[in-house]
Amino acid sequence: VQLQASGGGLVQAGGSLRLSCAASGRTFSSFPMAWFRLAPGMEREFVAAISKGGHSTRSADSVKGRFTISRDNAKNTAHLQMNSLKPEDTAIYYCAASNSSVFLPLKSRYDYWGQGTLVTVSS
Repeated sequence: VQLQASGGGLVQAGGSLRLSCAASGRTFSSFPMAWFRLAPGMEREFVAAISKGGHSTRSADSVKGRFTISRDNAKNTAHLQMNSLKPEDTAIYYCAASNSSVFLPLKSRYDYWGQGTLVTVSS
């Protein structure tokens, strides 16, 4: 499956952005999906994940209550709604798909990756 992330940009602290991940190549609903991010000097970290059908989600403690992951299987897309953004949310955001039947917050469990979209939050 091929993934294309979009929607990043520059936003002031407290603002919002909505990231999108468009999938092609295989049945989108077969894959749990996730978002990870890579900040300067840091390792790629888990942000949020969603089950194949979209009924279950999980997110990192650092974004709970601010970020929401969703998916539209009819449109082969996943989204990450980011509200109340903070400067520490600045990173390249990647969407990923897993061949596993479960969604885990581990980057090693994801098999397909998009190219990333840059989010910059100014203070």
